[in-house]
Amino acid sequence: MPTPSSRSSITPSASPSNTITSTAWPFQEARRLLTSLNNKTPPKGYVLFATGYGPSGLPHIGTFAEVVRTTMVQNAWRYITDIPCRLFTFSDDMDALRRVPSNVPQQTMLTEHLGKPLATIPDPYERYGSFGEHNNAMLKQFLDSFGFSYQFQSAYDNYTKGLYDPWLKKILARLDDIRHIILPTLGHERQQTYSPFQPICPHTGHVLHVPVIDTDRNKHTISYIHPKTKDTMTCSVLGGACKLQWKVDWAMRWVAMDVNYEMAGKDLTESYVLSSKIARLLKAQPPQGFIYELFLDAQGEKISKSKGNGVSIDEWLTYAPPESLSFFMYQHPKRAKKLSLRIIPSTIDHYLKNLHDYAQLSPVERLNNPVWHVHAGTPPPSKPRPEFSMILNLATASHADHKDVLWGFIRTLAPDADASTDPLLATLIEKALVYYKNFVKPYRTYRTPNEQERKALTDLLHQLKQQRQENAATYTNMNAKTKEQPLTDPVMWQNILYALGKQHMPSTKEWFTCLYQTLLGQDTGPRMGSFIALYGVSNMITLVERALARTHA
Repeated sequence: MPTPSSRSSITPSASPSNTITSTAWPFQEARRLLTSLNNKTPPKGYVLFATGYGPSGLPHIGTFAEVVRTTMVQNAWRYITDIPCRLFTFSDDMDALRRVPSNVPQQTMLTEHLGKPLATIPDPYERYGSFGEHNNAMLKQFLDSFGFSYQFQSAYDNYTKGLYDPWLKKILARLDDIRHIILPTLGHERQQTYSPFQPICPHTGHVLHVPVIDTDRNKHTISYIHPKTKDTMTCSVLGGACKLQWKVDWAMRWVAMDVNYEMAGKDLTESYVLSSKIARLLKAQPPQGFIYELFLDAQGEKISKSKGNGVSIDEWLTYAPPESLSFFMYQHPKRAKKLSLRIIPSTIDHYLKNLHDYAQLSPVERLNNPVWHVHAGTPPPSKPRPEFSMILNLATASHADHKDVLWGFIRTLAPDADASTDPLLATLIEKALVYYKNFVKPYRTYRTPNEQERKALTDLLHQLKQQRQENAATYTNMNAKTKEQPLTDPVMWQNILYALGKQHMPSTKEWFTCLYQTLLGQDTGPRMGSFIALYGVSNMITLVERALARTHA
């Protein structure tokens, strides 16, 4: 399912300019980039945005975050200027496989190929020519599924086809200067063996980490002592016979492709600084950078693929529409944020609120609204619809096991609501039902009310029954069993609840917490007046009676 953030629907400003006053971070980044280029088109004819991917495993949520955020800056770029731009997505498939991912088949076979470039290792899935090619295909399918517009680049292809050769020659010529940049950042032992060039062993195919003992800049070769045979070996640095160490490789890619903009996680800050120095050493301007913070798990620890403490793309999309994931990635990219399934309801509701607000904003104000960036400048029209958390609470209260149950509640207030006319609402209902079954129902516990709460709930029960009796003539059919019709004024019910809270409880906050814990089995919940209007008076009476029937052990 494509995410709207990637669609090329931007309408450029009538007079493209970096004076657009939006304070949204993608516009700030676009203006900064435009200023760095002196408002001019680069000699290559376009501005190049880039993202990187390490294909030792399948694409993950960090991959999505980098691409979608870069795309948001591209969208802002297209709005403020008519200078063409492109997005290259690089796969570092020339890198050696350092460890075998735990979630792939043929573990023994892969273990035998540790240390070889990913593009030369057999595909454990037996679908492609190599493990690198398989993961590259997964990356492209992943990006295509979200509708991203990009050009794929393979490091292995660029090395072996000679695209990097002119720059490898320059790096060889400045080898001592590059070592001077890198060595102070290394420990003493690593300093003795460090070389920017990593030969590919002609016998085993392994990427070798060996010191260079001699160079021939005219023949473009290096010499080294083979770590096993102890023989002195000489190899070309061109045509894929060698690869570069990471920081030098990153700088070389920037220079060879003339990259103008690339993001990186906070953990690569030092690498970005060193690679920038190397790029300048090669008489090139490093790209504008954007350092974003990393994600934290529910306990506040850094998310790690090896620990498995993160949330996958598939997990998020099981419980939420793709727009919500783009929305989450838009928010505060320079802050460390907790990424867990528990934040999904609030994230979706925040997205829905911004979508609702968008139509009331002026054209300039819209540029600061996150949904402008989520939907590439063209958000869908907003419609009256309940919050995701409200739908989820309806599922919780009714023990819903089918979407028709939730549609029934919603059509109480919106008789014409339909999946064909509101596909987003249909998605929210489907996702809420799955979220409830998998993530709420197994952990729900109902608290027994204390004596003070029992008096307040008894009074609420009386009010519900009294309102049902006094307004029976105005009810519309909702419950096939009782043939009764609920009152549907959320303001009236909210006022009744507030009055009961003030009368019986120390604070209205404690009163609503009581309602959530005793009626819904959770610590937080919806605006209860709206909940009663949707859920229905008779159903609400049943909830309160169940709570009052509970007794302390």
